[in-house]
Amino acid sequence: MAQKTMIQAITNALDLELAADPKTLVFGEDVGKNGGVFRATDGLQAKHGEDRVFDTPLAESGIGGLSIGLALTGWRPIPEIQFYGFIFEVMDSIGGQMSRMRYRMGNTRNMPITIRAPFGGGVHTPEMHSDNFEGLVAQFPGMRVVVPSNPYDAKGLLIASIRSNDPVLFLEHMKLYRSFRGEVPDESYEVPLDKAAVSREGSDVSIITYGAMVREALKAADDLAKENISAEVIDLRTIAPLDVETIIASVEKTHRAVVVQEAQRMGGVASSVISEISERAILSLEAPIGRVAAPDTPFPFGEAESIWLPNAKDIEEKVKATLDF
Repeated sequence: MAQKTMIQAITNALDLELAADPKTLVFGEDVGKNGGVFRATDGLQAKHGEDRVFDTPLAESGIGGLSIGLALTGWRPIPEIQFYGFIFEVMDSIGGQMSRMRYRMGNTRNMPITIRAPFGGGVHTPEMHSDNFEGLVAQFPGMRVVVPSNPYDAKGLLIASIRSNDPVLFLEHMKLYRSFRGEVPDESYEVPLDKAAVSREGSDVSIITYGAMVREALKAADDLAKENISAEVIDLRTIAPLDVETIIASVEKTHRAVVVQEAQRMGGVASSVISEISERAILSLEAPIGRVAAPDTPFPFGEAESIWLPNAKDIEEKVKATLDF
């Protein structure tokens, strides 16, 4: 089993699906000869041809409309939005069209579209490139939102997303692209959609999170263990719909919860998780639910990222406060 970075796992998944299904198409800004701004599609056009992997104009609205038309005529599009901060230009296609197409057409049409987009902070990108707007699309009924935290899941979740007959927003955290490696099988495989993972077993508190914050939660759990605090880490993986069953099972075991998101505190996925716990497991709780999130300000320029972004130390402090309640 090879050691791969997350970007390598994603490229491998795209390569395998392009080879397996002639109806799959990869397109977006600079994804062809250049291989994408992060080289996620590097070499795919040379291998699969310009009709299967091709560049589009700098028009996210056009990318969204093209995806819908192709899906309606039997294709399986895999468009890339170069940075997730540019999602507003394609929001009508996502929320107004592809998310509700099955309902609108009485279950006679599928929308097998997988929109890929890099997002997230920690790599000093300029304004509007790092924004965490996953909560916006998570609110659209009919859309799946998938956020892997490691190379193995990235490959398996991407393959499962591409094979799904429902539209998926597949978000790839830029800081995770090349920051570490993990074991990834060479062959094709799927990681189930809509299913969270227990990344670390624990008994004292449940830390529930997704994306790059999984890495921070695991660091926090390692440090907490040195103080005899046993933290369970839940990686949501799919944030819409939520795997409520796994969340509640963990909270009922540990009796305490800290929910973490990189996005700003207002709204977002953490609020939904906290609401589900409050409604379904409040009698299991021995302390108020803790929350770790970024401040309610615009994402700062690179120099201030390290101050603004949540980190392992913030998670540790919130866990201790929850245990001390």
